[in-house]
Amino acid sequence: MEVMNKILSESDATNKRLEFPASSLPNFPMPDGQNSVEFVAFDMQEQQWRLKVSVRNEGRYAKPWLKGEWHDYVHQKGLHKGDKVILTMDEEENGERIYRIRAERKHFGFWYSIDDQQ
Repeated sequence: MEVMNKILSESDATNKRLEFPASSLPNFPMPDGQNSVEFVAFDMQEQQWRLKVSVRNEGRYAKPWLKGEWHDYVHQKGLHKGDKVILTMDEEENGERIYRIRAERKHFGFWYSIDDQQ
C-alpha cells in the first residue's frame, strides 16, 4: 500500500528533513503521549534506512516531518527538487509492517527509478 508519494521541494532536498504529508500519518501509529515513531524502510537495493516521523507537540496542526537518515538517503541517491519519493507499507500476517522507499526522477515526461541508475 502506498503511504506517501511526494515531489520534493527545495527544502525537502536540502534540509535534514522532509515535510511529511499529514494524510500519511495514520500509517505510522504513535504511542500515546509521544510525538514520533521510528521505522526502517528498505530501498530497491534492500539497504535499510532508519527514519522517524515526528509531529509537533503544540499548535493547531500536526505539521509532520520525516527525519532520521533522510538526509543520508537524499545524499546517496543524489536527490534534488522535483524528484519524487514513494514510501510503501505492507502488513505481514503477524502485524509487522514492512516499509519500502524508492526515488524517481522525471525525464522526457516519464518517471524513472533513480535506484536503477545507480
